[in-house]
Amino acid sequence: MHESFGSVVAQIAEVKLDGGVPRVGRVVTAIDCGTAVSPDQIAAQMEGGACLGLSAALFGQITLKGGVVDQQNFDSYRVLRMSEAPSVETYILPSTAKPSGVGEPGTPVIAPAVANALLAMTGKPTTSLPFIKA
Repeated sequence: MHESFGSVVAQIAEVKLDGGVPRVGRVVTAIDCGTAVSPDQIAAQMEGGACLGLSAALFGQITLKGGVVDQQNFDSYRVLRMSEAPSVETYILPSTAKPSGVGEPGTPVIAPAVANALLAMTGKPTTSLPFIKA
């Protein structure tokens, strides 16, 4: 769960291990963002935020060699591919409160959701990110 910009977001991730590598197939998101002015846009923001956060949580490793960053472009900096994107279900809590932010709040909740799923599955806590080391 995460709160920012006047919104509260919670996520649950369905994760499986494929050869020891975590694969996220489904994410369920709930958001309380006050009055939902544009529900489809809110859902899109939650989907994009989950994928952006998942990309960082799975692969977001920067390494240095001789004081220079090794990753110079997307050929050497791994990001989530479309075929790896989970399905994201978004549930918007009904509210009469004033509308609040929906751009950033969907991003920071995915890494803890995946870590919780891995803990439940393996019994081992996550001690570092990214989940997949280069």
